[in-house]
Amino acid sequence: MAAKKKAAKAGAGAVAAGQAVRSNPYVSRLIEDEELRENLRTAFESARKAYSRMSNGKGPVKAVTEDKKVQKNLREAATSLRDAAESLRGKKKKKRRGRVLLLGLVGAGLALALSEGLRKKLLDALFGAEEEFEYTASTTPEPAHGSSEPVGTS
Repeated sequence: MAAKKKAAKAGAGAVAAGQAVRSNPYVSRLIEDEELRENLRTAFESARKAYSRMSNGKGPVKAVTEDKKVQKNLREAATSLRDAAESLRGKKKKKRRGRVLLLGLVGAGLALALSEGLRKKLLDALFGAEEEFEYTASTTPEPAHGSSEPVGTS
């Protein structure tokens, strides 16, 4: 009889736990959102790859500072975790086209202001190449005082 009571109690606890899980917004978001699951999966795989490369005998500090693959894996894991956290919080990724465009315009303006060669290329592209000419005098000046010695030397 005691075994039946324990089983009934355990069953009731399992039902209560199941209801609590269903009512949890984070768990329901995890169940419904494929992108969130993919971000978490990518973060886990990237972190696992980085850990396996760090534990190959070099030492973690040397692996993180010198191994490009470890750095790439850690960067990928961090990005995926950030995306997953934003998704859980319900924030949408902001479109940064305007910010990138503004940054590009400011950078181009600075490059034009600071680089004479770039300015020249841009003006040539917009208005055509500038015609360069050299001025040559049609007359030659005659030496002063009729002598070929420079003035002021005696």
